[in-house]
Amino acid sequence: MSAHEPQLNPIPIKTLRPTQITVGFREVSEKRRQWRDQAGDKGSEFLGKHMVPVVWGPKERHYVVDHHHLCRALHEEGVADILVNVVADLRRLGQREFWTYLDNRAWCHAYDGEGRRRGFDDIPASIAGMTDDPYRSLAGELRRAGGYAKDITPFSEFIWADFLRRRVKPKLLADNFSAALTRALKLAKDETSSYLPGWCGPNPIV
Repeated sequence: MSAHEPQLNPIPIKTLRPTQITVGFREVSEKRRQWRDQAGDKGSEFLGKHMVPVVWGPKERHYVVDHHHLCRALHEEGVADILVNVVADLRRLGQREFWTYLDNRAWCHAYDGEGRRRGFDDIPASIAGMTDDPYRSLAGELRRAGGYAKDITPFSEFIWADFLRRRVKPKLLADNFSAALTRALKLAKDETSSYLPGWCGPNPIV
């Protein structure tokens, strides 16, 4: 199968393999809300516009390389199947070289909810097995609030999440999300974050 060729037969969501350890549970809740708004007459159209990019890997398994939050949301909403887009056929690779290849292509994110690098074996075997990273939720909300622009850099939201993790206290994030977002917005406009993907802070006139 060539790259970017749609898989016409729907794939059961429960068989999809994630390529990251965490998602932001608040982000998943937002995706669930969006799905419920579309699930009636527009449900099929919504799914047709949101095909999930996957890599065809060892043992004929499909590994998700984007839209993890959507997959998790649809799974929690009881959606059984989803259309996928195969972006690479890596079925001939062994398990170790498969993950090394994905890592080198920035197609996997083996970091836990505290921002620590983990082994590939720690990446869960199912969409339902991914755990929460609240800073990923904060980074997603920060982007929607205009804190930074959408960017093609792989895992750009996780890069922002790691930046925020070091500057927004966990207790503030847990107890008062709105205050944490206000703090994040201030940080996003500061020059200390100017190296991050999608930064759109003020540029001083020289």
